[in-house]
Amino acid sequence: MDVDLNGLTLAYIGDAYYELQVRKYLIDKKLTNVNDLHKQAVRFTSGIAQAKIMTYFIDKLVISSDELDLFKRGRNASGPGRKNIDAKTYHLATGFEALIGSLYLNNIERANTLIEHALKYIEKGDFSGKNSE
Repeated sequence: MDVDLNGLTLAYIGDAYYELQVRKYLIDKKLTNVNDLHKQAVRFTSGIAQAKIMTYFIDKLVISSDELDLFKRGRNASGPGRKNIDAKTYHLATGFEALIGSLYLNNIERANTLIEHALKYIEKGDFSGKNSE
């Protein structure tokens, strides 16, 4: 379905779906205070966290070569980045969102599997938004 969608459009839908899944995950953990929910959500959804997830997925061969191509589609379309995040991190995060967006549209089960994997990965470390590599 996504053959006509560019990488940034895939990232747009992927960002929304990933954010929704993170919010559901946090509510399932019985968090109810909105400030706490927001602080916890940032741990999972910041560009730095998404870049770390994507680096982990690539390094540990979590994704297939076709999925790597979907990631590259978003990464390569991401442009110069933003002021509050370095370009490499921004490109990785945008690629992650494009991967999730494409899978959301074409293989939601796989999207959910990767999101579950990402949530577990973030839970293991401190990815609160500080660059720590």
